[in-house]
Amino acid sequence: MNKNDYILHTADELEKLYGEPNELSVLKVNDFLDENSRAFIEAAPFAVLATSDRKGNLDCSPRGDRAGFVRVADEKTLLLPDRRGNNRTDSLKNIIENPQVALLFFVPNVAETFRVNGTAQISVAPDLLEQFAVEGKTPKTILIICVREAFVHCSRALVRSDLWHPEKHFSAGNVPTMGTILAPHMKGKMDANEYDRELPERVRKTLY
Repeated sequence: MNKNDYILHTADELEKLYGEPNELSVLKVNDFLDENSRAFIEAAPFAVLATSDRKGNLDCSPRGDRAGFVRVADEKTLLLPDRRGNNRTDSLKNIIENPQVALLFFVPNVAETFRVNGTAQISVAPDLLEQFAVEGKTPKTILIICVREAFVHCSRALVRSDLWHPEKHFSAGNVPTMGTILAPHMKGKMDANEYDRELPERVRKTLY
């Protein structure tokens, strides 16, 4: 058989292989944020934001700050400040073209994650920016996210990865540094060792 004979192409083929989802996994999905959903999000210091442009090109971006940095404005609305970064604005450009977004929230030492799907707008309202000031510095934009789906995600992925037990994983010294990864692609414009040496202080000074 050709290897392409093993590629699935239809939802019916997937359903035949996996079967139907269990009842709980369907019933758990809400179109709003209840009290417990809010508590999970407010405890999360880290989230991953997924976006797509109108052509379907995807982007996945880490977002992190002090716990509760994504604010629950009401049961249908989240507010996400866009903190200082490298100014690529990949996620924001996607949202301009296609407002569909997804968020995955992580709480350290909690095996479950929390998922939110919805649509986003980019706001520069001065009063809103000021609400998210840290160390006297405001974000340049705020994402106003309208919740379409919200649900807790089971623990299996984090249990399998044992993510919250770093002593069981590679130490930092066994993973290529950022400078080592970047240098071959920078056409001689940077020195890996110098970059790595200066990076911690540069990050510290430019968090906000």
